[in-house]
Amino acid sequence: MTSQSLKITAAVAGLAVLTSACGDRPVDRALTGGAIGAGAGAVVGSTVGSPIAGAVVGGAAGATIGAVTAPER
Repeated sequence: MTSQSLKITAAVAGLAVLTSACGDRPVDRALTGGAIGAGAGAVVGSTVGSPIAGAVVGGAAGATIGAVTAPER
């Protein structure tokens, strides 16, 4: 992994953590988490040559984590 792709991956992961629990309802958080996870997974997957698989795995993980988190108050 190159230095540039590592920086991009770190930036996307940071954004994912900051916005992973956006929304009041579990559905909102699942959709937000899934979208962020898919984007992050695509970036990470593209560094190893498989952006689609990365997006699928990242989206599923993000949706799951978003759905099970409690809303921030």
